[in-house]
Amino acid sequence: MVDSEKSLPACHAELDTTGLYCPEPIMLMHNKVRDMRPGEVLKVVASDPATTRDVPKFCSFLGHELLTQQEEDGRYLYFIRLG
Repeated sequence: MVDSEKSLPACHAELDTTGLYCPEPIMLMHNKVRDMRPGEVLKVVASDPATTRDVPKFCSFLGHELLTQQEEDGRYLYFIRLG
């Protein structure tokens, strides 16, 4: 768990999927990364606990790097560097 927002990676784009449930967060991530370039960082905010399983698999399958994954008060935060 990261204590400070200042220690989080810088991001090029942000996607808030709060209130959405599987498979919607991953579908929106697919759409968002299409508009981005390799090496850029996407910040994803989610409320669906299934994202703790789905986001790492999304990254592994598509060759992206999961830089940070954390959970606090039912909110999940991911930073992904596009491959």
